[in-house]
Amino acid sequence: MLQSQYCYHFGSMLHCVMRIIALSTLRTFWGSHPDAETPLRSWYALASRAVWKTPADIKSAYGNASFTGNNRVVFNIKGNDYRLVAAVRYDKGLMYVRFVGTHRQYDKIDVETI
Repeated sequence: MLQSQYCYHFGSMLHCVMRIIALSTLRTFWGSHPDAETPLRSWYALASRAVWKTPADIKSAYGNASFTGNNRVVFNIKGNDYRLVAAVRYDKGLMYVRFVGTHRQYDKIDVETI
């Protein structure tokens, strides 16, 4: 199920929290890696309530996040046991989960095109 976008006014500015697509990708992964469930739920809880307009906003929340081309962000999950790659549309407040996997799996993908 997709989270609906939530917007609020702060002074004269409208802020919208990130809409994460798709939680089902995270669920599928933690179904086969149960030790990742709590960290992925924590990541989702923070990301889905965040107002990230720039990479610097993400970096302030996730100091270990890495940024690649094509608006991809790599998050370390569970003390760097797993990697999560998301494509971010800052202008639309959208974050598309493109990949969740082990380091070995991560090493086999092209982060910018996945």
